[in-house]
Amino acid sequence: MTRNDGPALGFDSLAIHAGQEFDPTTGAVIPPVHFSSTYAQDGIGGLRGGYEYGRSGNPTRTALETQLAAIEGGAHGISFASGLAAEDALLRAVLAPGDEVLLGSDVYGGTYRLIARLLAPWGVRLRVVDMSDLDVVAAALEERPARVLWVETPSNPLLKVSDIAGLARLGHAAGALVVVDNTFASPALQRPLALGADVVVHSTTKYLGGHSDVVGGAVVTSDDALAEQVRFLQFAAGAVSGPLDAWLTSRGIKTLAVRMQRHSENADAVARFLDAHDRVAHVYYPGLPAHPGHDLAAQQMTGFGGIVSLSLADGPTARRFAESTRLFTLAESLGGVESLLNYPDEMTHASVRGTELAVPVELVRLSVGLESADDLLADLDQALAGL
Repeated sequence: MTRNDGPALGFDSLAIHAGQEFDPTTGAVIPPVHFSSTYAQDGIGGLRGGYEYGRSGNPTRTALETQLAAIEGGAHGISFASGLAAEDALLRAVLAPGDEVLLGSDVYGGTYRLIARLLAPWGVRLRVVDMSDLDVVAAALEERPARVLWVETPSNPLLKVSDIAGLARLGHAAGALVVVDNTFASPALQRPLALGADVVVHSTTKYLGGHSDVVGGAVVTSDDALAEQVRFLQFAAGAVSGPLDAWLTSRGIKTLAVRMQRHSENADAVARFLDAHDRVAHVYYPGLPAHPGHDLAAQQMTGFGGIVSLSLADGPTARRFAESTRLFTLAESLGGVESLLNYPDEMTHASVRGTELAVPVELVRLSVGLESADDLLADLDQALAGL
């Protein structure tokens, strides 16, 4: 995108200006929220701006979709009512009975549930591999091709880092569509399409919205035919984002770059504090030099993000810790300005208990917010001291 026919804009400028033109009638700098469910036609089929009905299109949603495409470096952004709605539309657009999804062994539990429990009964097959090991992925693709290679990096909740460019080469050589869930990193820190991925998906509920006040999802791609298929499912199945949800997400994106910088700084301080604490068994954070994916993350990301996971002595100890913080709020989700704490085994990943994606019971996941770092460290210190 350019502004006033000038040079191409940088990420921070795109996040603020893409799709966000001032209102031509009043000059209002912030585009209005269009709540209308239907639109007047100039004669039968005479649509103004292509809008006819709220499910098929809404100017506020269009503005967000333009913004999403711009910040991910794609040609098409498609906004949904939730991250899982976005994933569902994408998968149904590309899969047929008998097709297989090759899925990372550490991913959001809802993604596994969607494929294993909703799509599998319709004939979709699923295999799970360690996406952080290119040799393992190559062997799996050689054994049997997959229609979709589904990548989360950094992964949820163990923060594994996968080589997007390497996986894109392997996937394309095997005829697979390479999809990257970029929710944890956000486009402020990582651009999967530029590294060779075909599609990016998001739970915009998280860092893009950024304020724990809106639920949404997105698909971004530069594949015209695929975008048309996904848009058809968006229209036909109807899981669209509402106008206020779209507006709130657009507003959140405008501060994404500065928020991700602070999230990363605070998370780094938290990770280093925990790594030095004698009551913590292990810390998972790609910003730590000892993390096995540190060097790769430094290459394909511009920051290490705001999520830190830690292991404690055992499950009961992890539960006590999770219920002992004061500033970190025990809650589902992540990516908001406030710090959250999650016990994955019984919260976000309860749906994968007993499967090959099961999360260790001693694991706690932190979404490090924008509070003063000293206050966050003091809170963690008092919670650990009580164990």
